[in-house]
Amino acid sequence: MKILISGGSGLIGSALTKLLLANGHEVNHLSRSKSSENNIPTFVWDLAKGEIDAAAFQGVEAIIHLAGAGIADGRWTDNRKKIIIDSRVESANLLYRKAKELNTPLKVFVSASGISYYGMDTTEKIYSETDPPSDDFIGTCCVLWEKAADQFSDLARVVKLRTGIVLSANGGALEKIAQPVKFGFGAPLGSGEQWVPYIHIDDLCAMYLEAIENENYHGVYNAVNGDHVTNKDLTKETAKALKKPLWLPNVPSFVLRAVFGEMGRLILEGSRASAKKIKSAGFQFKYNTLRDALRNIYGN
Repeated sequence: MKILISGGSGLIGSALTKLLLANGHEVNHLSRSKSSENNIPTFVWDLAKGEIDAAAFQGVEAIIHLAGAGIADGRWTDNRKKIIIDSRVESANLLYRKAKELNTPLKVFVSASGISYYGMDTTEKIYSETDPPSDDFIGTCCVLWEKAADQFSDLARVVKLRTGIVLSANGGALEKIAQPVKFGFGAPLGSGEQWVPYIHIDDLCAMYLEAIENENYHGVYNAVNGDHVTNKDLTKETAKALKKPLWLPNVPSFVLRAVFGEMGRLILEGSRASAKKIKSAGFQFKYNTLRDALRNIYGN
């Protein structure tokens, strides 16, 4: 199957591309520049101009939509919020318009979404796919993101993966946690009791592969492994995996709020999410515990 990926050069897209190729699929990437990586056919798109190279869609039967500005890459000013939403929603709208215009023979459209769809309140509730969205900024962003994906339902099967914190050796949230730990300055953030719904990058990529290949997958799934851990747990297990001491007190909440503003909620709050639906669909996680995931990443 030929698959078109937006955001293919990012953390998830790079790993997923390798897995798709290893499983016999062809892959095209969309990029803002013509330069290609690892000999992957790369086609230019320009969101501001509403343009995509039509050749990107030739023979494509699946689209994986991963594009989106980093949610934690800067303070949430009004302009930054617009960039975060538009980079996900308007890009999906553009993909839809072009796929429809070209009569692309799509079989499936798979879109990323965020586990923060449910909000970030730290409670004992475990959220499932039928729970309503939060009305905060990030919840609203996820609602709009998924609504844009749902347009494709008149063209193809649609799958949406509400993704938790992705654990990878090659970047992302874990790298930001591990860096101070490596130098002996790691510490839980705020209370440390906030939930951290996570997934190993290998499991996430396998989930995308399954969503592409298995026609029984449709609708929305929580892309988390269901192992409920806190920020304190994650920090301690990372220190153990790196064989480093953890001796500093928690970083005070007020410091993080002062530095990050509204975005600090991503760090200081977190809710739990269920993996029951994806498991019921037959998906089998390779890494069922945080310790297993970190041992794989750090080789211990």
